[in-house]
Amino acid sequence: MAKQVTPKKSTSVPRDTEVIAEALEAPIEKVVVKEEPKPKKNFWEVKDRTYYLKGGRNALTYTIRSKGIYWFDEEKGYEREIKYTLNQKTPFVDEFQGPARLGHIVFTDGTLVVPKEKQTLQKLLSLYHPQKGKLFEEFDAEEDAEDELDFLELELDALVAARSIDIDQAEAILRTEVGSRVSDMSSKELKRDLLLFAKKDPILFLELVNDENINIRNLAIKSVEQRIINLSDDNRTFSWASTGRKLITVPFDENPYSALAAYFKTDEGVEVFQSVEKRLK
Repeated sequence: MAKQVTPKKSTSVPRDTEVIAEALEAPIEKVVVKEEPKPKKNFWEVKDRTYYLKGGRNALTYTIRSKGIYWFDEEKGYEREIKYTLNQKTPFVDEFQGPARLGHIVFTDGTLVVPKEKQTLQKLLSLYHPQKGKLFEEFDAEEDAEDELDFLELELDALVAARSIDIDQAEAILRTEVGSRVSDMSSKELKRDLLLFAKKDPILFLELVNDENINIRNLAIKSVEQRIINLSDDNRTFSWASTGRKLITVPFDENPYSALAAYFKTDEGVEVFQSVEKRLK
């Protein structure tokens, strides 16, 4: 009788199990999902548009050119004639179909409102007319709001600066506005007028605040007002009022007080500046 052989248990791992184990141990690769490109937004928005004349032009009626205008087409590589008509769907003459009825572009009291239905006129004015930006502009509420916000922030910065500066600097800044009258103003009048100046013209005010020469120039003016230094009648020569000794000759076409302020910053002028400063105290 043959001996029955018991089959040995296999110690090998099934191939499928090996594959699964390898997959589990393998580093996970990051899957990058490619986004579909978003369609470009059409740059031209169909809406009512308002245009206004620049430079304060507000005549009862003002007519601008509506024919004999040319616009350079970069894609085509040549100038194309444009014209405003009442019966064509395009402002380009080379695309006209049939006879064209010329239209007039008339601003009333400095403005022109073009409804969204008049796309041909809108595109001619907003995109192609050579006088856009020179003679007239399109009103942009968002852009105007941004400009107004910038101005309000400048105004706030100027008012904050006006409250913090000392009386001497306040006098120096206001002297550029009111001249020698500033010498007779009280400290409260100076502060009041300084705040009003900062509110009226914040850009100029902040420029003067940051002008390192403003206080020196103010001292130069005060030295002449108080007869410490003398300025000749022809505004060409500064000299000591007490002795008549010449200090400087003002360069041609230069403001005399700016010249004196510049002189005060030289090696020779520093001593004069210090002497004047002591006499003014």
